[in-house]
Amino acid sequence: MNKRVVVLDYGSGNLRSAERALARVGADVTVTADFDAALDADGLVVPGVGAFAACMEGLKAVRGDQIVGRRLAGGRPVLGICVGMQILFEKGVEHGVHTEGCGEWPGTVERLDAPVLPHMGWNTVTVPEGSVLFRGLDEDARFYFVHSYGVRDWVLKAGDGFHEPLVTWAEHGVPFVAAAENGALMATQFHPEKSGDAGAVLLDNWLSTL
Repeated sequence: MNKRVVVLDYGSGNLRSAERALARVGADVTVTADFDAALDADGLVVPGVGAFAACMEGLKAVRGDQIVGRRLAGGRPVLGICVGMQILFEKGVEHGVHTEGCGEWPGTVERLDAPVLPHMGWNTVTVPEGSVLFRGLDEDARFYFVHSYGVRDWVLKAGDGFHEPLVTWAEHGVPFVAAAENGALMATQFHPEKSGDAGAVLLDNWLSTL
C-alpha cells in the first residue's frame, strides 16, 4: 500500500512540484490545509518559500504549528523543505525583525554571510555517518538551493534519553545546515523536489521511514 502523504497548503511553497516529486517515488499525495487530514497522514511535508515571518503567519493561520507539534508528540514523521525547515527553529531574524518559529529545534535562522546572495543553484553537502535521508547517494551528489538565510550554528546536542541529531552541512560564504534528521522530524534547506534524481532518492528514503 502506498504511503499517504499530505503536503501542507498554508499559502507558501512549491506545492505542485512537491506533489509531483512525491508521487514520482510512489507516495499517495494530497495537497491540503485540512487539519485532520494533515494529522492522520502517514507523513507530512511542510514546504516554504519567501520570508520567514510571512511563512509563520500563514502556518499559524491553518494551525500548522499545532499540526507539527501534535504529530511529533506522537512520533509521526514530518519533513520540512526550505523555509519549511527554517520555521521549525526557535526564531528567524530578517532585516532586524525577530519572528518566533515553531521551536521544535533551538537555534536562529539568519542571513548568510556571503558575497553573493541569494545562494541559488546546485551545491554539494557534507553528510554525517548513519544518515537515512542520504542513503545510497554519492558524496558528490548535488542539490538545488534557493535562499539567503539559514541556520549557521546547530545548538541541539545529545542529552538524557536521546541521541544528537544527524546534521548535514553545506557552504556558501559560511557553513550552514543543509539538512537535519532528528527521529520523526527531518528537514532540508535545499529543494529535493527540484534536485533531479538525487532529490528523488532522498524523498524515497524519507518515504521508507513512514
